[in-house]
Amino acid sequence: MKKITDLQGSFRLNNGVEMPYFGLGTYLADNDQEVIDAVKNALNTGYRHIDTAAAYKNEEGVGKGIRESNVAREEVFLVSKLWNADQGYESTLKAFEESLERLGVDYLDLYLIHWPVAGKYKDTWRAIEKLYREKKIRAIGVSNFLQHHLEDLLETAEVVPMVNQMEFHPYLVQQDLIDFCNSKGIQYESWSPFMHGRLFDGKSEVFSELTNKYNKSIAQIVLRYNLQKGIVVIPKTVHENRIKSNADIFDFELSEADISCLDSLDKGERTGPDPDNFDF
Repeated sequence: MKKITDLQGSFRLNNGVEMPYFGLGTYLADNDQEVIDAVKNALNTGYRHIDTAAAYKNEEGVGKGIRESNVAREEVFLVSKLWNADQGYESTLKAFEESLERLGVDYLDLYLIHWPVAGKYKDTWRAIEKLYREKKIRAIGVSNFLQHHLEDLLETAEVVPMVNQMEFHPYLVQQDLIDFCNSKGIQYESWSPFMHGRLFDGKSEVFSELTNKYNKSIAQIVLRYNLQKGIVVIPKTVHENRIKSNADIFDFELSEADISCLDSLDKGERTGPDPDNFDF
């Protein structure tokens, strides 16, 4: 198991960069005071990892939230993603610069290909490798890439992706993909750890037992589960109380038996698109 210490702990990527293993997701957070306040509250609570994307249309607000916080830019691990319509070599270079401008920064800590657009992601990756060599990005990676996408990319890639961000929760574990990423030194990261809130509906007996055993909420149990499986996690919320409660997961440890119990809930259930069938 990778070492888990506190809210500002990190996992080391395959290029030596330290990636905070706990962050704030900003999907569907409005590009106004909502996302500004969420980012400020997270950073001032102790978070050091903020995740956004061009497709979220809130990069301006994320950048403003960082600037208005009490935390220096160099202490924040800032992530954005390239949208599908911008994939391709030259268009990727242009879209990256536009993201920097919206965020009001001169580099990113991590830049991801948002989805594996067939026929384009290899040229896209070449452009991202160029930006990485130019030190405009500290780490580069992909999102929503299944094993066959990764194998295809690795045939021509000069730089192995450092991260693969995937939908992950107890009902969609994809352990084979996690194992493959681990074998290649690709850090696994989860989005939608709460299934966009659906995880809390019709509570499973397993969750009831675990919340009673550890005196923690379902959200806290699931976030701790992510970390103990060595997975970076970025729960999305704009509410200050949830930002704080989500981070209250460093005073307990799930047993191996309980992790296995959560793994056993896996039924391949997605809340987002299937990467092989996504209508780009």
